[in-house]
Amino acid sequence: MKKPVLAAIAALTLSTPVMAQDKPETLVTILTAPEAQTQLMAMVLAANAAKQGVAQHIMLCGPAADMALKDAPVTATAPQPPRDMSPQGLMRKIMADPNNLVEVCAIYLPGKGADQSVLIEGVGVANPQSMAAAMVAANARITSY
Repeated sequence: MKKPVLAAIAALTLSTPVMAQDKPETLVTILTAPEAQTQLMAMVLAANAAKQGVAQHIMLCGPAADMALKDAPVTATAPQPPRDMSPQGLMRKIMADPNNLVEVCAIYLPGKGADQSVLIEGVGVANPQSMAAAMVAANARITSY
């Protein structure tokens, strides 16, 4: 009788830290995927986390950073099922909340031979030191696509 009780107590003790974790203050999303569906799903998850009170810090790099262009490719702007939303359209909705931050990686614009004027209003350029600090912050979680 003693062993099952001890096993139950041990199981509860080991699972308690996972159950007791608070939600993060910030969700850091690093998006590099070129596929429109992956880009949209990343924005869907970020938007849903934002609705739960979690600030968003989104860094776009490589092909995904094209979402931030004023003259974005059709893959970033074309509506997708089931709600006819585009990756860039949902990203703009996320950006409407001042608690949320969307940036392109520091090497994206130099790699394109462009400056910040090609980006939609509100998108910044990530500072590597600040981005690294956001990633290792105790109150943050990281997603990457």
